[in-house]
Amino acid sequence: MADQPAPQRSQVERWVSFGATIVAPITVLSAVLFYFGYVSSREQYQYFGVDVDTIGLSTRDYVMRSPQPLLVPLLVLTLVGVGGLALHTTIRSRIASAVSRSRPDSGSDLARLRQTARRAVGAGVITLGAGVVLLFAYPYVRDWSLYNLVTPLIIGAGAAVICYASYVVNLASVRAAGGVPLRRAIAVLLGIVIVASTFWATATVAQWSGRGIARYDARHLDRFPSVILDTKERLYLTDGCQRRGDPGSACIEETALPTGVGQVYRFRYRHFRLLIQGHDRLFLVPDAWSASNSTLVVPLDGSVRVQFQFQNEAP
Repeated sequence: MADQPAPQRSQVERWVSFGATIVAPITVLSAVLFYFGYVSSREQYQYFGVDVDTIGLSTRDYVMRSPQPLLVPLLVLTLVGVGGLALHTTIRSRIASAVSRSRPDSGSDLARLRQTARRAVGAGVITLGAGVVLLFAYPYVRDWSLYNLVTPLIIGAGAAVICYASYVVNLASVRAAGGVPLRRAIAVLLGIVIVASTFWATATVAQWSGRGIARYDARHLDRFPSVILDTKERLYLTDGCQRRGDPGSACIEETALPTGVGQVYRFRYRHFRLLIQGHDRLFLVPDAWSASNSTLVVPLDGSVRVQFQFQNEAP
């Protein structure tokens, strides 16, 4: 009777282990989605002069914003993976055919495969070296707009070619070469380089995606809710408001409200658009964005009165 709890503990341990195998990847995936959502959102609102940390977005908000900046990298990685699998299948079939004893010319086929793979290793070393040169030349080329995309792509491509071409050389060898632990260590290090380069390139694409979203929003602010803002004190808004009628200029219309008993709001402002709502504040921009504009941060603490305007279809 004393031995009965052991199977129960074993079953519980199996369930815990199974749960860990599911929770761990989900945790890593959530962290990755959060990071790229944050990178994209930071670049998006930085265009309007807003630090994304002041908005107060939650972890779920960043995760929900991550699919758009990750769409292109995921498609590219999927296509590269499909192409890599097709190439790997072709090479494996050629090697399997070459090592067949029924083929008298198998030795020459394997020699050609090894020679081609060694040339590929050399090309990968040159490519990786070029990426490392770019990496250390950052102080001189950091103003290059494509630096943060080209550099990781060159480094990752060079490391991937070296890793796979070395694998093909060993696979096409008649006798196993020595130094297996060293080769495995080099393969692990090259794998880390590939992952880091992919992460770097994807983060760059996420930044560009956020900036692209911001530029699109700046050209289509009519999609955002129109806001009428009543305040107790005058705001003295002057950005882009000197000449009404200028193309691209945004003028906030200020109106003095009539005074009366119980009337605490003295000024009304029109032609605002709601960029985003934070936890306890609104971020307002003029309804036509230009380089001279700025974002107005309005606290939701009773010091202002906000009305939203929507242009809906007639009922």
